[in-house]
Amino acid sequence: MGQYDALFSRGKKRLSELKKLNAVKSTPLMQRLESQGISRREFMTWSAQVTAMLSLPLSFSPLVAEAAEVADRVPLIWLHMAECTGCSESLIRCDTPSIDSVLFDHISLEYHETLMAAAGWQAEENLEHALEAYKGGYVLAVEGAIPTADNGHYLTVGCKGHTGTEIIHHAAEGAAAIVSVGTCAAFGGVQAAAPNPTDAKGVDQVVHKPVVNLGGCPPSEKNIVGTLMYFVMFGKLPPMDMYGRPKWAYGARVHDNCERRGRFDAGEFVEKFGDEGAKEGYCLYKVGCKGPYTYNNCPTERFNHHTSWPVLAGHGCIGCSEPNFWDAMADFEKPLGRRDIHSLDKTADFIGTAILGLSVVGLGAHAVAGVFAKDVEDK
Repeated sequence: MGQYDALFSRGKKRLSELKKLNAVKSTPLMQRLESQGISRREFMTWSAQVTAMLSLPLSFSPLVAEAAEVADRVPLIWLHMAECTGCSESLIRCDTPSIDSVLFDHISLEYHETLMAAAGWQAEENLEHALEAYKGGYVLAVEGAIPTADNGHYLTVGCKGHTGTEIIHHAAEGAAAIVSVGTCAAFGGVQAAAPNPTDAKGVDQVVHKPVVNLGGCPPSEKNIVGTLMYFVMFGKLPPMDMYGRPKWAYGARVHDNCERRGRFDAGEFVEKFGDEGAKEGYCLYKVGCKGPYTYNNCPTERFNHHTSWPVLAGHGCIGCSEPNFWDAMADFEKPLGRRDIHSLDKTADFIGTAILGLSVVGLGAHAVAGVFAKDVEDK
């Protein structure tokens, strides 16, 4: 527990410093929550859930609650690059207010092109003011890939016609932390798909500072809010995997926690959409599910107030949180089969036996045969 003791002490010190700063929002968080019909008990339950999601001991739950209440002391600047705004939609589109959405309203959001009223010269002035006033202390969230071909002129933003590369370099310079929100910002996304004429890249390939990548098209609102909460609490980015993704959110494969995993183990597969297997909830591997190759917490966190996620709704995972998924995971409704997987440089046969760990979980040969029988028949 030594490492957790040190982390807890760091969090207490960090929050103590934040409490000394003036509150940006005139209405305290709890008052905001109560106005939306959310009780203190529900808030503390949410704090415990976020604590568990961040892979922290339950004793950190009061710390999470404190961090949420002082989150308005940490300025957030949110930039839009080459994207569709779907990642913002993931966070703000709720049929009823959630604690996550209310918390996002509570955060000191200094700039967000989609949500703010300002436009044109006033928007430019707001951005420049925020970058200067909070230099060295703000969180920079970036949504969308950065086109770099032809000196970045495939993306020009605002009335001054600055390129995306100019804006991102300028904004990153004074950021205390940088968060790439969604696969486009993290890895280039569809903009970086072959042949990638604009030479679109993820943020971490353009700036020379640490970046946390929240892969997903879009990522869960939990992953966005959880990452912001971690920085508010500890003043640093969370532990990350080899692709810069937070381990607490991307540490397990979709396949590992899928509610259809038992069907996979039993060799029960949907052969085509709408068949009897589909009606019975069989595994979707044969109709293209990329869950065995994808790292994300979609099965446990889900979307829309924890309502559902693609596999539960009947369509296979398309691997959208992985680098180069648009090329590496296509076709989205066909299994990868024996085709090489670009990021792993291994065949699906190897993935099926070694990466999936079939021998470890004690699967019989019938499961392997069931997965790849169609490939054999087609060759």
